[in-house]
Amino acid sequence: MKSKISVEVNHMHSTWGVRLLSSSMPSDMFMDSIMLWAVILLVLMMIGGYFMIRKFLKVLPKNDGKSKLDWQNHWVESSRHLWTDESKAFLEKLVKPVPGPFRDIAKHSIAAEIGRIALEEGAAEVTRDHCIKGYISATPKRDNKFLVAFLNKNQIDYKPYEHLMQK
Repeated sequence: MKSKISVEVNHMHSTWGVRLLSSSMPSDMFMDSIMLWAVILLVLMMIGGYFMIRKFLKVLPKNDGKSKLDWQNHWVESSRHLWTDESKAFLEKLVKPVPGPFRDIAKHSIAAEIGRIALEEGAAEVTRDHCIKGYISATPKRDNKFLVAFLNKNQIDYKPYEHLMQK
């Protein structure tokens, strides 16, 4: 009886092995799904790599020995005492259209440019004028349409800043 059971088990294992080894290629749908996931993962890694390279380039030191991020931190720290509650609230309104994950980074770089402008002018505090000038110089030209829409919505004349938008 014992030998009959072991023969049946051995026969069962051998038929499974034969089935697995003799099976043809996986189905086309399975292979297509593998290829789709491979493409999705490759695209996501490329997007992540793009942002990592951008961040890495910002950290590289320039000719003066400081990186772009070092300068941003310098201007933010140097101008911290110039910021009023009103100017902070205005900056918050300016960066509101920026998507959430990028908002803090955008706010920091814009605040650095605003602080640089205020310190170079020798201002006693950061004003709306500094905020608008800093926003224009810190953001790409394509973002100017958002600024113009924001200024029109809040009934702020943007004519004095048009020359900055052309640069």
